[in-house]
Parts: sequence; structure tokens; C-alpha cells
Amino acid sequence: MQDLADATESLEQLVVGWRAMVLDRDASADVRDLPGIAVRWADSRFAFWNCVTLTDVGADPGLLRQRLAEVVRIMRAKERSGFLWVFEDLLTDEARAALGAAADGAGLEHAFPGTGMAGDLLPLPEPVHPDLTFVRVTTDAHLTAYADLNSQAYGFPLEDGRDGLDGSALWKDRVHAYLGLRDGEPVTCAATVDVAGRLFVVLVATAPAWGRRGYGEAVTRKALYEGGRATGLTRATLHATEAGAPVYPRIGFRPNTPMAFYALKNPA
Repeated sequence: MQDLADATESLEQLVVGWRAMVLDRDASADVRDLPGIAVRWADSRFAFWNCVTLTDVGADPGLLRQRLAEVVRIMRAKERSGFLWVFEDLLTDEARAALGAAADGAGLEHAFPGTGMAGDLLPLPEPVHPDLTFVRVTTDAHLTAYADLNSQAYGFPLEDGRDGLDGSALWKDRVHAYLGLRDGEPVTCAATVDVAGRLFVVLVATAPAWGRRGYGEAVTRKALYEGGRATGLTRATLHATEAGAPVYPRIGFRPNTPMAFYALKNPA
């Protein structure tokens, strides 16, 4: 088990950062902080903006089962599907061992694994890649391209990704979001945003046809470089998918907690 402070930092980045992302989609979104549970739910077609996470530190198996039952009740009351995010190192060893069975019993299925990461890695040198030019997201056309790259990378319908970003003022202003262009075509993207004194990396994606060329690492470095220049922050955090996890240690990130993502077995 990692230091609890590291896992708590990773949790805080989600809870604080996702509040802004969700309210950007819907000013009346569900952003409740309940005992042991944080709800950050925009009821967007973009499932990553529909989030519930567990916030207890040191939950035992009994408390875990209680929280999961409440999470399922919350998720079943929503129109759109989303995910429960679990920062595994916040659980006791016994609760972590029981997590899979407890989630299954509550009506949840494992969707995919992840890893919380952080590092005191800024400032970085300005990145270059021989194939890419970088463009900051400042227009609605840029936002649509960014959304489409995420939809392609994560297997969502294009309309779902666009529902998550189209028309956003936040992403054209406060978020340092960048597209990587190859011969003028958007092929990769990454963004950073100031969250509670950390530079939080969000929604990194590369078009499947252009994977394994270092594009995701290059555009992430660009978003970190520009975000760091703008904010002066020196520490960065992120939540990596299994596919992205090998990339980030090369930039200077270190894993701080395993994560598990769960969805309803039978969404309403």
C-alpha cells in the first residue's frame, strides 16, 4: 500500500477538478458531498462527466458494502450511465480484497482499471515532435476535434464525446488544452488545468490509427509545459488508463494508487 497521503491527493484532484468540469456542462449538475461519497454527475452523454467516488479513508468491508449500496441507488436514479471511481489504497487491506465481490453483489461490474499518478516535475523543457505541430484549443472547431479524438480512443459514439465538450467556455479559457496535428489533421490531444495547486492532466487521447508513435507523450508534455508556464505550478497529477500508464513515468510521474472503475450491471 502506498502512503495514504498520496492516494488522498489523487482523490482530491478528482473531487475538486470534476466539480468544475461537471458544472461546466450543467450549472444544476449533481455535485453533492455525502458521507463517504462524492457525486460529480452532469448526466451527460459523455460518461466520464458522470462520476461517483468513495471518499472514506480506511473503509473496512462492512462500510464498503454500505457505501456501494448507496452508490448503486444514486447511479440508478440517473438518466445517463457513468462510473464509480475507487481509489483502492484508501481501503483497508481487507476491504480491498473484498472489493470485487462486494461490487458484484451490489450490482456493479468492473469496467476498466486505472492508476493515480503524481510528480514534482515542472517546469519541463518545451516539447517537440518531428511529426506534430501543436495548437491550443480556442475555438468550437478545436473542441469538436478534441471531443472526437476522445470518442475514438475510448470507443464512444462521436455524439457522446461532443456532448461533453461542445460549446465549453471553460475549456477554451481556464483549461490548457492542446491538439497535436499531423499534416493539419488532429491526431492526439491532452489538457492540463489548475486544481487545488496541482496541474491536473485530463482527457489525453490519440486516434487509434496513430498510436505507438509517441504522440500522446508529446502532446501531454506540451499541455504540461504551457500549463506550467501559465500557472507557475510545479506538481502535476493525473489518472491514467491501463493503456496510458506506461507513458507517464517517462515524463516524471509516479504511481500513487491503483484505481478501479465500475459501471452498473444493468443501467436503467
